[in-house]
Amino acid sequence: MVFGNFMAILDIQIVASSLNEIQAGLGATQAEVAWVQTSYLIAEVIAIPLSGFMSRLMSTRVYFSLCAVLFSLSSLLCGLAWNIESMLIFRALQGFVGGGMIPTTMAALFMLFPQHKQTLPIVVVGMVSTLGPAIGPTIGGWLTNQLSWHWMFFINLAPGMLVAALVFAGPDIDRAERGLFSRIDWFGLVTMAIFLGSLEFFVDEGPRNDWFSDSHILYAFIAMVLGGTAFIWRSFTSPEPIVDLRVFADRTFALSSMMTFVLGMVLFGMVYIIPVFLGQVRGMNSVQIGHIMVIQGITMFLTAPLVAALMPRFDPRKLVAIGMLITAVGVYLNSALTTQSDYDQLFWPQVLRGIGMMICLIVLSQLALARMPLSQIKSASGVYNLTRNMGGAIGLALVNTLLERQSALHVTSINSHLTPDRPEVVAHIDQMAAQMGGGDTGQALAIARLSREAHLQGLTLAFNDILLGLCLLITVVSLLIFLVEKPPKLAGGAGGAH
Repeated sequence: MVFGNFMAILDIQIVASSLNEIQAGLGATQAEVAWVQTSYLIAEVIAIPLSGFMSRLMSTRVYFSLCAVLFSLSSLLCGLAWNIESMLIFRALQGFVGGGMIPTTMAALFMLFPQHKQTLPIVVVGMVSTLGPAIGPTIGGWLTNQLSWHWMFFINLAPGMLVAALVFAGPDIDRAERGLFSRIDWFGLVTMAIFLGSLEFFVDEGPRNDWFSDSHILYAFIAMVLGGTAFIWRSFTSPEPIVDLRVFADRTFALSSMMTFVLGMVLFGMVYIIPVFLGQVRGMNSVQIGHIMVIQGITMFLTAPLVAALMPRFDPRKLVAIGMLITAVGVYLNSALTTQSDYDQLFWPQVLRGIGMMICLIVLSQLALARMPLSQIKSASGVYNLTRNMGGAIGLALVNTLLERQSALHVTSINSHLTPDRPEVVAHIDQMAAQMGGGDTGQALAIARLSREAHLQGLTLAFNDILLGLCLLITVVSLLIFLVEKPPKLAGGAGGAH
């Protein structure tokens, strides 16, 4: 199940580095090919909270096995897609069944292992969950360069079928509740799909289309508000809601979910900001960016065993507070970027973020779910995973919007000082013009170069503004840990010996 979980998480990001090749192969426009990611994410966010109901209806073993089979087949179909329309349909199916595997794995963990043996499997799931996004673009780019973009999807077929066969042949974790189908809350299901689908569309497409100036974004916002209101009302009034939001009545779960939401914003935001900076400001290619970005993923992977050793020895609230502060320091150290910032300046901040993130993600997941009754663990797992994903989606939307606005403000401010009545500006342009051959051509090239430098400086300052904002956000949210009730010490891997 952990390996199936890894495949589902990996496929969120695996196409990120190869969208240009997919666009060329399917004859799509740039706006159309962006939906290869969006369609997956919309389907995934609908499936994640629905997974609790589906695993109760079919049983965890059958539901996960079915998701793994359909994930493999939909991956095959994505690789065989003949146009952009077919790709989007198959990609949405892949996202829906992939989204079913992610929270089901976490829920199964809490059902399979007694509390004193839960830390080690949680650490393993945490390692896999962070490794997927870290290496996804690198693997996708390598497969595309060595074979073709189709193999990003074909590679899932054999492992996916093997996972399905092994899980299906394994023991039952729980029993299917067949009677649930006759009592399914169709109103809750439809309103949930409208709410989450329109929310994901709104935050994903909004920054690209100038928000409410686009009628489709406005309609999505209206659908999100109406669908969300109806869904939340139904979740609290239905005797058997499709997603049980009453899990938020548990204070520890609610506060852990809020902190996870912000961690999702920081995790996905940083994974987006740094590559954009390296590509647009430093002019690096995808391979060079991948070498830098993999540092955080490797650090998170190596930190996981250390977290397992620390958990039984310390109050988990202290571990979360320390993890968040380390993450905040890692973000802060990157908030002084220059147009020359390179591998050396980005190495240690990524190491710190990797350590801090790993501590937070592992400890918070056990803190949130460890004391949940088994009757609520499936819904709670789906809702908890959804908060991190939605935090990431909303974080990316805010980053995109702020990046555009702040860079425009900084470029305008810089240009206001680059006036011909300032002798040092004229002298600088004349010096560059002489280096470029002189004359009118050299003068024009020098002015264009100065304008380019002003744009890059403004863009870099905008990145710094956003990074400082993320640092302040995670620092403030870390204070929520003091409102969490003191839990019993979380047992580590050694607990199994007792």
